[in-house]
Amino acid sequence: MKKVLFLLLSFVSLYTAQAQIVNPVKWTSKVEKISDTEFNLVMEAKIEDDWHVYSQFTPENGPLPAEFKFKDAKGNYELIGKVKESPYKKQYNDIFEVDEYYFEKKATFTQKIKVTNPKITTIKASIDYQVCKEVCINQDNTFTFQLPKITVAETVVTPEVTDTVSADTTPIATQESTPTKTATPIKSKEEEKRGLWTIFILAFLGGFAALLTPCVFPMIPMTVSFFTKQSKNKAEGKRNAILYGLSIIIIYVILGSLVTAIFGSDALNALSTNVWFNLIFFFLLIFFAASFLGAFEIVLPNSWANKVDRQADRGGFIGILFMALALAIVSFSCTGPIIGTLLVEAASKGGLAPIVGMVGFSLALALPFMLFAMFPGWMNSLPKSGGWLNTVKVSLGFLELALAFKFLSKADLVTQSHLLPREIFLAIWIAVFGAWALYLFGKITLPHDSQLSHISVGRLFMALLVTSFTFYLIPGLWGAPLKVLSGFPPPLYYSESPEGVGGSSAVVDTGEKLPDNAKKISHGLITFLDYEAGMAYAKKVNKPVLLDFTGHGCENCRKMEDYVWSDKEVLNILKNDLVLISLYVDEKKELPENEKYVSKQTGKEIETVGNKWSDFQITRYQTNTQPQYLILDLEGNTISDGSTSYDPDVEKYKAWLLDGIAKFK
Repeated sequence: MKKVLFLLLSFVSLYTAQAQIVNPVKWTSKVEKISDTEFNLVMEAKIEDDWHVYSQFTPENGPLPAEFKFKDAKGNYELIGKVKESPYKKQYNDIFEVDEYYFEKKATFTQKIKVTNPKITTIKASIDYQVCKEVCINQDNTFTFQLPKITVAETVVTPEVTDTVSADTTPIATQESTPTKTATPIKSKEEEKRGLWTIFILAFLGGFAALLTPCVFPMIPMTVSFFTKQSKNKAEGKRNAILYGLSIIIIYVILGSLVTAIFGSDALNALSTNVWFNLIFFFLLIFFAASFLGAFEIVLPNSWANKVDRQADRGGFIGILFMALALAIVSFSCTGPIIGTLLVEAASKGGLAPIVGMVGFSLALALPFMLFAMFPGWMNSLPKSGGWLNTVKVSLGFLELALAFKFLSKADLVTQSHLLPREIFLAIWIAVFGAWALYLFGKITLPHDSQLSHISVGRLFMALLVTSFTFYLIPGLWGAPLKVLSGFPPPLYYSESPEGVGGSSAVVDTGEKLPDNAKKISHGLITFLDYEAGMAYAKKVNKPVLLDFTGHGCENCRKMEDYVWSDKEVLNILKNDLVLISLYVDEKKELPENEKYVSKQTGKEIETVGNKWSDFQITRYQTNTQPQYLILDLEGNTISDGSTSYDPDVEKYKAWLLDGIAKFK
């Protein structure tokens, strides 16, 4: 279904790259004076509609982040802090399985400096960045900042003209203006609203799960009985029940507000990719899971409950409020782990998410108390308390245990330590969900379980569901994409065996090991990372070349590989009838000193492997978009109908490949 939806959306925005240089970003630069020795170097980008530029803070393994370089700083000036950005947008990318931070329409970057050499008059800086729409372009831009002349009596800088430049020119401009504020991630209103609704629904389900635990469920009839006996009439009973429910909501909303106030609306959001943050919550969720599974109980001091209980006798709204607080304290051993998990997830979203999360949780918790107190007759329909409540609690423990490894996985991905590759993560999940299934079938018993003579139909259905999910996970060990779980396990490439368990590293149809400058990529394809090496191999095996201009951070390149190259017939053609050469234009590996040069086409310094392939693409094919695919003969001449770019039409792509192969023959 996901693939069909992707194809439908892609047809709407179908795009075929033409042989032309695309330049959707225009740059301006200026200098802002702070004091006689301190200045702000400001770089402003004007971005064409529908294009977006990625922030320098975009997480690893995602799109290419912006990168700044300031030249000849030693002895001339000092950088004060890092480059600050104007507010950017944040959105989860299910292709890269990370959040991506990007700018639309405009972006401002500011670097504060302190001049240490009074003779310096100019400062040079550059930015490498990626700009994307249906295709991605890796660009760089050089800035030359002209520092104003300083005199002893001078206090302000005379405004000068700001020149608008393209990405291929050198902007020189100065102008006094207000310093740029520190970057803060923002979301579009629609995106933020969607995220808050997701948090609310998840929290509501969490509240409902907490309701079905042995610490909370038995308190429903006790509370209803209290309101029924203490109220003088039905109207007062209903009013007190509503106040009680509102009191529960108020208590948990205050908790969410405290989290937001203490940590700040975006502080935990910024920590969401922090290694220590994720490790702490990994151990915290393991602790919660152990509690739910019966190792121990998390309880607040009894003195707290006794003091609150005495205050509940005061009557009126204050008394009812303390009754609700007593519920929160007494039930903490069951609700605490759920609240903790929800707050971690909600707070990592930033903004109002912790408050919205607690509204959802408390609403689910409060509604049954309110409704059964208002309509006591419904009590007869409630199931009796018993061992099934502990089953719910233990089931939540298994879920907590599985979720804990998501935090550990994120820490591992950030450090690229490969301690928890995809296979190990999936093996752990298979073990956890398999044990949960055995527990539900009654084959495993835990400390607080009652003796089980049979299992209920509901428990059987739940056991079958968990078992099915466990079986679904198993093919992931052999390279299955597991798209239902997109974003939870590590990505496919983060594996001990990217081809899946038992995958072979031999070159298809030759029996040889991988040639020099070649590597295996998705779907078992062999690609060459060097143009000359790939062409030499093509001559050796007498096959045409599929030249692929791509990038590590190119989202649409990955989409083409995932949804078009994965087609059985297309994959067969790529493996057997062509030699694939993939040139990564964002590869940061530095060229040897004797291979560095200045581009005759753009005048830019070519210092990295990515620079080299980008300049090669621009010089030979007069375009700078990725992905771009060309079919070449053994002399490097283009055959087939020119080049093609991002186009999810599998049949069209296959026909284009077959046409090129036929012309080669």
